[in-house]
Amino acid sequence: MNDGRTKVGIGFATGRRHFQRVLRSYVYNWKESELVDSRELTLNLFVAYDLNYKNTKKANYTKISSGVDELLFSKHFIGQKEVEEEKRELIKRGIVDSEEASLVFGKGYASQRNIVLYSALKNHIDCLLYLDDDEYPVAVTNDMGSVSWMGQHLLKTHLNYIDQADITYGYHCGYISPIPFIEFSPALPEDTFRLFIEAISNDIVKWETLKRLIVAGGVSYADPKILNSGEIFEVEEVNHAKFISGSNLCLNLKDPGRLFPFYNPPGARGEDTFLSTCLSDRRVLKVPSHAFHNAFSTYNHILMGVLPTSLRPIRADSRDIVRRFYRSCIGWIRYKPLLLYITDRNNYSKKIEEMKINLRETLPSISSYFGTDSFYNISKELNKYHKSVEKHYEQFERVKEIWSKISDYLREAH
Repeated sequence: MNDGRTKVGIGFATGRRHFQRVLRSYVYNWKESELVDSRELTLNLFVAYDLNYKNTKKANYTKISSGVDELLFSKHFIGQKEVEEEKRELIKRGIVDSEEASLVFGKGYASQRNIVLYSALKNHIDCLLYLDDDEYPVAVTNDMGSVSWMGQHLLKTHLNYIDQADITYGYHCGYISPIPFIEFSPALPEDTFRLFIEAISNDIVKWETLKRLIVAGGVSYADPKILNSGEIFEVEEVNHAKFISGSNLCLNLKDPGRLFPFYNPPGARGEDTFLSTCLSDRRVLKVPSHAFHNAFSTYNHILMGVLPTSLRPIRADSRDIVRRFYRSCIGWIRYKPLLLYITDRNNYSKKIEEMKINLRETLPSISSYFGTDSFYNISKELNKYHKSVEKHYEQFERVKEIWSKISDYLREAH
C-alpha cells in the first residue's frame, strides 16, 4: 500500500431505481461505525449497473449526493460501455481473446460480480465486500410476537476477520427466500409441495427449514444468540462445496492467485453456489453480521427509518409475487443440473430422472394453486439444461482458466 492504509472495496451489482437510498443507508452506517473517519483505511465504491433490468437511467446510480460523496475515498461506476472498454483493453494486450472476454464479462449476475472484482483488483483494493441492493444493515428478531430491530455493522464485522480468511460471509434475515406463504390443503398437500421444492432446490435447502419458513409466512428472524455472542465459525465442506451467500460476502484480495471468478449457466442464478464448489482449500468464515433481505420489495420504507412492528406473511395473491416465485424456480432449475454434475456425478443420471418424475407428479397441483400454466416450463428448462450440462461444465472450467490468465496479468502489471 502506498500510504499504509487498507483499501476497502464495497461492491454492488445493481439494477434497481432505489439504489441511491440503499447506498446512503450503508454510507451513514459506515460513518456511525467510525469507519469513514478512520486513518487506517479508505472506502472505495464499485458499482456495476444494469440499465435494462428495471429500465433505469445511468443517473440513478452515478448521481450521488454531496453528503454521501464526501464520505467515500473513490467511486467507480461500471456500465455496459465501461465493460466493453475493459474487454477491449484485455484483448488488445493479448491477455484473452474476444470469446474469452465475453465468457467472463458477459451478461448476468456472475459477470457483473466479475467486473466489480476485476475493477477492485485493478485499483489495488485489499478486500471487497459485496452487498445487494435489496439488503439493509439491520437485524430483526421476534420475541413471542414482539418484533425488535437492531443496527448491524456489516463492514466493520467483516474487517475484523477478513485478514484471517480467504472469504467471510454473514447471515440474512427478513424475506430471504422467494417462496411465499403456502396454505396446504387437499388441493396442494404438504407432501406435493415438498417433492416440488426438493426437485428444484439445491442440497443446502432442507425441507424442514423451508417448512418452518413457509409456516412463518416467509419471514426469517435473526437468532439473538448469534447477535449477542459474536461467534464466528469455519465453514466445513459438504458435498464438495463450502456454501456461501452472494452478498454480505467479503473477499480477501491480497493474493489475487487465491481468488476464483463467479459463474452461472446462461440465464441461471447460483453464481455464489458455483463459487462455493471452488473453495476446498480456502478458509471460509461465517461472521455474526446480519443483513435484512427485502426479497419482495415490500419494505422499501425501512430505508427511510420506518421500522415495522410486525412482518406480514407474503401471500401468493398478486401477479407480481407469483411471477417472482416463478422466476426463482426457473433460475434454480437452470443451475441444478450443473450443481449435481459437480457435486454428485456418480448419482447424476439417477437424480435427474427422480427430478423429472417428481416434477411430472407435482406441476399440475403447483400450476393450479398459483393460477398459471407457466410453471410447466420448469420441466422444459430442466430438460434443456440437463442436455447442456457437459457444455456448461466445460464453460465453468474455462472461465476459471481465463480468470487465472487475467489475474496473472493484473499481478504482473502492478
